Amino acid sequence: MSDLAERIDGLEIRIAHQDRTISELNDVITEQWSRIEILERQIMRMREEMQNMTPAREGPEPPPPHY
Repeated sequence: MSDLAERIDGLEIRIAHQDRTISELNDVITEQWSRIEILERQIMRMREEMQNMTPAREGPEPPPPHY
């Protein structure tokens, strides 16, 4: 086999490995993005629940009854 044919074969092999790696990385990124979206929705829901649980106070807190 000629030197040129060997070089072309080597490049084709590298490209095939790189294509597989890129595909695997894309799958990981897609999975992580989905998880991030789920976590963001959970945070928003928890934030809303916290706001609904805590009464809004205006001004300073009144002193305790034993004063």
